[in-house]
Amino acid sequence: MATVKPFRAIRPTSELASRIAALPYDVYNRKEACEEVKREPLSFLKIDRAETQFPDTVDTYDPKVYEKAKSTLNKMYRGGYFVKDRWNCYYLYELTMNGRAQTGIVGCASIDDYENEVIRKHENTRLEKEIDRINHVDVCDAQTGPIFLTYHKDEELKQLIKDAKRKTAVYDFVSDDNIRHRVWVIDDAVKVKAMSAAFENVNCLYIADGHHRCASAVKVGKKRRESNPEYTGEEEFNYFLSVLFQEDELSIMDYNRVVRDLNGYTAEEFMEKTAEKFEIEQVGKAAVHPERKGMFGMYLEGSWYRLCIREEYMSKDPVEGLDVSILQNHLLGPILGIEDPKTDERIDFVGGIRGLEELERRADSDCKVAFSMYPTSISELFDVADAHRLMPPKSTWFEPKLRSGLFIHQLSE
Repeated sequence: MATVKPFRAIRPTSELASRIAALPYDVYNRKEACEEVKREPLSFLKIDRAETQFPDTVDTYDPKVYEKAKSTLNKMYRGGYFVKDRWNCYYLYELTMNGRAQTGIVGCASIDDYENEVIRKHENTRLEKEIDRINHVDVCDAQTGPIFLTYHKDEELKQLIKDAKRKTAVYDFVSDDNIRHRVWVIDDAVKVKAMSAAFENVNCLYIADGHHRCASAVKVGKKRRESNPEYTGEEEFNYFLSVLFQEDELSIMDYNRVVRDLNGYTAEEFMEKTAEKFEIEQVGKAAVHPERKGMFGMYLEGSWYRLCIREEYMSKDPVEGLDVSILQNHLLGPILGIEDPKTDERIDFVGGIRGLEELERRADSDCKVAFSMYPTSISELFDVADAHRLMPPKSTWFEPKLRSGLFIHQLSE
């Protein structure tokens, strides 16, 4: 069973939530983060990316950057920009994009559940990416960016969410990217107890997004256990900030590919090689949105093509059967020479939120060929995680992104 506990969130005042809420720290480079903080001085990026408050000569990972994050958070809290709830609560976080709403429960998941694989992952993490967030969480004594978790559909939790949304939302605003954000506080003791009990019937949770943030939060918790050998397991550092969505609330977008050259082939030679494993149909100017698994769009020299993998190359393996694996194993690797898409600079990845026009633009400028993908499904993500396997890089793209700064989990009280 999964443990998801309520907590006393530090969160913005209702009047300031829209100004403080910020996209995740890792969607910006340093220049972009600085520009965003300049545009909105209250943006939570000034805490999540505190290097924005220093000249470029100061390294992003300098210890004083993390100290600045801590002092800024404390200053804003003391200054009344944030409030802290008086007792343990759950929260609901609803995001609406293009008329489609998804609602998650905000609570704290257990580091023991992560260690025992009750919380399952589908990506590896890299220590160098973890270290930054380990330092940020440890120095700030707080988790500032929620982990995006999902779980199988549960009717009891669905009803509890529905009931809780009958109250008035404490936040209701539309961000600059036209996403509507609403938040409800669940502070009734009976309802809090019912939600905790309902999660005990959830067998496992899955990381949808935020693998590095999750691994970092767990390592901070384990570090604090070592420093506090008499810990009881109830301390806040044994848990990490999460937003949990039922599987039917989520939609995974396509994660598309562009490649800079044809690996020495002419366009005609490349098409001949591709035709060995794919059925090819020339479409023309109309962009190809794949309609099913095993189908790909390809944009080459101003024209769109529809590629369908031949039946004999399909696979029922949870990883090898993913469309991202099929394209990699039967085209990108053997034909275009992209052996390791994580490190090969000849390939780039374009999130579906950018549209297929971005694929055309890239293939007509700095790249040669582009591929549109059929989105990975939630059930495929579950299958890979349940098999204790890992997805290839850039397999999933979730939108809309959870905002940071709406909920802060303090590790010591």
